[in-house]
Order: sequence, then C-alpha cells, then structure tokens
Amino acid sequence: MTQVPVIEAKHLDLTFQTNDGPVQALRDVTLEISKGDFVSFIGPSGCGKTTFLRCIAALEEPTGGQLTVNGMSPEAARKARAYGYVFQAAGLYPWRTIAGNIKLPLEIMGFSKTEQVERVEKVLELVDLSGFGKKFPWQLSGGMQQRASIARALAFDADILLMDEPFGALDEIVRDHLNEELLKLWARTEKTIGFVTHSIPEAVYLSTKIVVMSPRPGRITDVIESPLPKERPLDIRDTPEFLEIAHRVREGLRAGHAYD
Repeated sequence: MTQVPVIEAKHLDLTFQTNDGPVQALRDVTLEISKGDFVSFIGPSGCGKTTFLRCIAALEEPTGGQLTVNGMSPEAARKARAYGYVFQAAGLYPWRTIAGNIKLPLEIMGFSKTEQVERVEKVLELVDLSGFGKKFPWQLSGGMQQRASIARALAFDADILLMDEPFGALDEIVRDHLNEELLKLWARTEKTIGFVTHSIPEAVYLSTKIVVMSPRPGRITDVIESPLPKERPLDIRDTPEFLEIAHRVREGLRAGHAYD
C-alpha cells in the first residue's frame, strides 16, 4: 500500500499583486513530504522558502496548482490543528511567563486547566527547559527563548512542525547545540518537520531530505535524499559523506542562479 504524503504540492504557483505590478514568488513547485521526514528548504534570500512554508500553514494562498496537508486543504488542516509553527523570532509575550506563553494556544483551543499544566510540563521537559516555566522571556537567553517557542508549537501535539529559520539569529555555538537538541527532539517525537534555513551545514546536518530552491521566482532545482544515519553527532560534519552532500547543495544553489 502506497503511503499518502503528509504534504503534497503539485505545480504550485504564487504571484503577489503589488503596487509595482505582479511578483511571482513560486513557480511550478512539485514536492512530496512523507510522514516522519525532516525536510530543509534552502536557497538565496527572497527565493520563496518561507512563502512555501506559509502556504502549507494557510498563511498565504497559492494562485495556481494544488497543495494538500494530511490529504486536505491547508485551510482545513489549520482548523484541524495539523501543525505547529515556529517563526524566526521567538515571539514570546514579555508580560507572560514561559509557561504562560506555552499555554496560550492551549487556552485558545479550550484545553482544561489540568491538561494545560500537564502539557506545559511535558513540552518544557522535551526542550530541556524544566524548571524555567515561572521565568519571564527577558530572563532567558536567545537560545532558551527559541526553545520555549518550539515548546509552544509542540504543546498541542500536532504531527507536523513548520520552522522558519528558527536559529538564524543565534551565534554558531548556540546554533550547533540547538541543532543537536532538535535532532533528538525529532527522534523522540517522530514529527514531520519542514525547516527553512540559509545554512548549508545546518540543512545537511538536520535533514532526511534537502530541497534546493532557485532565486525568485522560487523553483526547486534539486531534492537530495540524505544517506546519513539518523544518529548524527556534530562531528559527522567532517566526514566525506557529509561534505559530498554539502557540495551537491552548493552546486544546486549555483545551478539555480544559472537560470537567470
């Protein structure tokens, strides 16, 4: 029996109407993401990586082609709470504690007080922030705030996690640590993850599948299935296998520019 893709795009187009005329952000994007995949989207700034993620989340509406999430429209998937979304900035409310921020979607969705507390404790443990629930965002480092943001996206236990450059603003040491933690989290939860990044090493280290995109209008120039094992210590980045995939990503980015 063929497995139905969790996310499926067929010949997806998106054109924004602006004061300066139409701008095509995505052109003819066709892609399948299976259950449990960790898929990174990489490409130059403005290539449509985030736009594609936002289409999956029903935050943007494609102007052509088809897109399904769990076999339904993105809008229906949003109403069915199919995914959690992690933005570039942690976006935590400064007047709410960390627990209070994580609780917010649960409050909106009408979970009982008891279940809210249980879920907050569980996700704080998942992101290694147990004991920090009563702190306020300003009392936490940037990396810890971003982990709290991931905890908030995990709180209602959606099967899909969409992450838009969540570590882009962090320094390299913190970023490396959070990359390791995210892989462990993915292994424990078996979520399907869509991850936008500008970093070739990050894309190669994290992913089961790397989607390379061209400059605007965003097209897919390569889809690389990673041969790396699921268990990935950081020093795997020094291996010939890792460097070979990184080289292919780099070549795909170059080939995308050659279309101009």
